[in-house]
Amino acid sequence: MDHPEEQPPVGADSPRFGRLLIVLVLAVVMIGVLTFAAEAYYSANP
Repeated sequence: MDHPEEQPPVGADSPRFGRLLIVLVLAVVMIGVLTFAAEAYYSANP
């Protein structure tokens, strides 16, 4: 028998996408802070 693929309702997928977006933004910010801190450290201590 051919059954159509089950798709979750839009409401159930929305919080997961929002949480993923927040995690990705935090990861990018953390990488930026680490880059800035490393640049400041190595320019002050050659």
